[in-house]
Amino acid sequence: MESTLTDIQQILGHPEVGWVFLVVFTTLVTNYLVKRILRKLENQTAKTSTVWDDAFVRSARVPAAWLIWVVGFSWAAEIIARGTDSTLDQLIDPARFVAVVGLFAHFLYRFVTEAEAAFIRTGADITTANAIGKLLRVSVIITAVLMVLQTLGVSISGVLAFGGIGGIAVGFAAKDLLANFFGGLMVYLDRPFAVGDWIRSPDRNIEGTVEHIGWRLTIIRTFDQRPLYVPNSVFATISLENPSRMRNRRIYETIGLRYDDVDKLAPIVAEVKEMLHAREDIDTGKTMIVNFNEFGASSLNFFVYTFTKTTNWIEYHAIKEDVLLKIYEIIDRHAAEIAFPTQTLHLAEPEPDQRS
Repeated sequence: MESTLTDIQQILGHPEVGWVFLVVFTTLVTNYLVKRILRKLENQTAKTSTVWDDAFVRSARVPAAWLIWVVGFSWAAEIIARGTDSTLDQLIDPARFVAVVGLFAHFLYRFVTEAEAAFIRTGADITTANAIGKLLRVSVIITAVLMVLQTLGVSISGVLAFGGIGGIAVGFAAKDLLANFFGGLMVYLDRPFAVGDWIRSPDRNIEGTVEHIGWRLTIIRTFDQRPLYVPNSVFATISLENPSRMRNRRIYETIGLRYDDVDKLAPIVAEVKEMLHAREDIDTGKTMIVNFNEFGASSLNFFVYTFTKTTNWIEYHAIKEDVLLKIYEIIDRHAAEIAFPTQTLHLAEPEPDQRS
């Protein structure tokens, strides 16, 4: 017990103890002040219309607090190491550099993530924002790792050389993974679809709304609400339709009239065409055809070929329904009828009895 008290007295008797206490106290005060300043800055930046300042302040809160502690404790450790002639002094600088690099990388990583989310909220293209965000985050991580390795005495040139040799082996072992990676890269560059698009493939049983585009696979939500996970390499080998990028939707219907109404066919066709030209939801600048088409087995067929201005699936069907009902009204107004499959049976008259 007496020896322990003696050791404590000896430690407290060192002048470095006071400096260490001062450094720790200064670190606590600085950390408190920086937190309050960043909190006020966050409230102020929330009132602005730019996204950069909000992302910067939110991303800096945690790394700034930890940076103060790293600097404070490393400073205190240096004071203790000098006073005790310890070899700890040789480890402080590398450890501090690694910690600072890690915190700075953490700040940049969060800043990219916050900026990406902010741009998406302001209406930016989700696919482009995700692609740029992922590339920047990967760049930050790789740069930070290389800087740390260089500080720890690892030769970066040797790592890169080993990576080149190892990359060949990995390329053969993980060719499917690399194919999916480059397939995702082509999706980001060519942009045949984006998050939220409705896509379908006539080659494969793929149809639904794109939910997420990753580096390895794309998640598509089918219309029965099941998730479909498609490897990105598939998109390099299939044909793909993107109905979300349609400019118009087509109405293409064939209507048949009875043969008894042949004299009413021409005015009916003319009135249907006039009705379509008068509608504001029909794109009259696109191809519009309303013509008698063929003599059917039991009907006189004319067809309607036109395009709606809207591409919305629900609105399109509402317009198509109204167009078809208006066509029926025109046919009914001309005292004609829509034909249905019928057959006419001709019976031969019996021959007179020769014996009578």
